[in-house]
Amino acid sequence: MVDQRSLVQRAQKGDHDAFATLARVAVTRLGPAARLIVRDPELARDSVQEALVSAWRDLPGLRDPDRFDAWLYRLTVNACLAAARRRRRRAMEVDVGLMELREAGDFASSVADRDQLDRALRQLEPDRRALIVLHFYLGLPLPEVAEHLRIPLGTAKSRLNRSMALLRLVVDGDADAAATRVVGGEPA
Repeated sequence: MVDQRSLVQRAQKGDHDAFATLARVAVTRLGPAARLIVRDPELARDSVQEALVSAWRDLPGLRDPDRFDAWLYRLTVNACLAAARRRRRRAMEVDVGLMELREAGDFASSVADRDQLDRALRQLEPDRRALIVLHFYLGLPLPEVAEHLRIPLGTAKSRLNRSMALLRLVVDGDADAAATRVVGGEPA
């Protein structure tokens, strides 16, 4: 089995097959994360594709092959946020069926949980969804999330705290209170 570091090093030297292997593995993680951020399956696919094209183009400049995943996450998040900005006025849907629900339950409660989560995520701006997805869905530590989003750690912490408070309000059924707490896309 070839390790990721050697695949990255081969791809940096122009090996298309090595990059294709890296991309195939990455798409399984990046696709669902992008869908959660942009809330549109087509736009998510486009964002991941844009990130992979950027990765291929800029891969020779990657200094540390061990940071490939982190670098690719950042490219994907940036592509998602740029796509969301371009399409801000278009209504978007999220396929929360891709998320794993950690608690076992019957099918009806699973669907209700997904609907609740979808409703809650709609209340967040794309950059907030990116923060939630990177931290909770992809399991990245908050300092790494801040680095990916190119924001200070303190800002990431406060945005995560405010976003989670807003999500809790929506999940608890207080969507009206949640809507009044959002001022210019910024949870109060």
